[in-house]
Amino acid sequence: MSTADTDRGTDAESELQGLAELARNFFANTVAPHREEFAAQGFPSREVYRQAGELGLLCMSIPEEYGGGGGTFAHEAVLFTEQVKGGDSAMQLGVHTGIVPHYILAYASEENKKRWLPKLASGEWIGAIAMTEPGTGSDLQNIATKAVKDGDDYLITGAKTFISNGRNCDLLIIAVKTDPTQGAKGVSLVVAEVSDDTPGFERGRLLKKIGQKGQDTTELFFDGLRVPQANLLGAAEGEGFIQLMQQLPQERLICGVAAAAAIEAAVAETLAYVKQRNAFGKPLFAMQNTRFELAECATIAEVVRTFVDSAVDKHLRGALDVKTAAMVKYWTTDQQSQVIDRCVQLHGGYGYMEEYPIARMWADGRISRIYAGANEVMKDLIARFL
Repeated sequence: MSTADTDRGTDAESELQGLAELARNFFANTVAPHREEFAAQGFPSREVYRQAGELGLLCMSIPEEYGGGGGTFAHEAVLFTEQVKGGDSAMQLGVHTGIVPHYILAYASEENKKRWLPKLASGEWIGAIAMTEPGTGSDLQNIATKAVKDGDDYLITGAKTFISNGRNCDLLIIAVKTDPTQGAKGVSLVVAEVSDDTPGFERGRLLKKIGQKGQDTTELFFDGLRVPQANLLGAAEGEGFIQLMQQLPQERLICGVAAAAAIEAAVAETLAYVKQRNAFGKPLFAMQNTRFELAECATIAEVVRTFVDSAVDKHLRGALDVKTAAMVKYWTTDQQSQVIDRCVQLHGGYGYMEEYPIARMWADGRISRIYAGANEVMKDLIARFL
């Protein structure tokens, strides 16, 4: 490696460290003070997205010409890590900055890229993607929401559920059937600009969840929602399923990044607790079972971190394949659930109290084995490559 290469590596590392500090302060000073407020109302304020945009924390891996930061997924990974370690589960940044902008960058027209991406990067608009339906979860080729041509527009009819950012979103990618007779080949992705007053568009109830209570998850209904055909993602109808398969590896890697951060945070939180909590006349950490449990959990944290960092490196080189992404998603989130549950146990009764961070980690993290493709689906996907 040349001296120039070393210098570039050092500069990049220093930049990511500076970003981590910026993100850490943002979540601690801007988001955390509103945790209870967001949980009570069921959604975060739009202002925190705008503040994140002002700091340059949104769309960091989108080119500067579209209002982004011109960075890479490494920058996004730092953001997601600091969000998890900062205890925030209200802002759905994985969707807003890690998923939605990349569909637009990859498949939207140049005109639409210039219209939509700067508004997502500034936090003026909040993005969402609507795939899951009341009768269809991970089986995306069998969605029922339809888009029918009407002049230069599509008329969209159907319903979606479990939509992250659904209550706040201004820009919505909708998975639709443009040809209901073609299965996966009949799926298309269409982008809608929406507000509470948009004809044919209705936001349903805020769904009450056992965790991530401050994050807006809603039902969405379409009854003749009119969207320009120019808002179709891709060059032709029927490309939606392929587009989803191309983009889902990054979504699943985001789950792995969050899982690694959650495991590390849980181990650190529990280690601090057992060192100051006494039982039977001595700290819990002095007991062999506690030490063995945490030794195992800390080892799992190291293995998960190594696996995730390897996957991030592959993704940065354009080499993250579908199988590996599925492995990362399923295995790291399984470990997240197991480690955090063990950490709850080490907290005793306090681990079941909502004011303790470990209890929130336990409730917030359970969904990780379900969204972005249930872990059972991930295993089936992996098996196809064996």
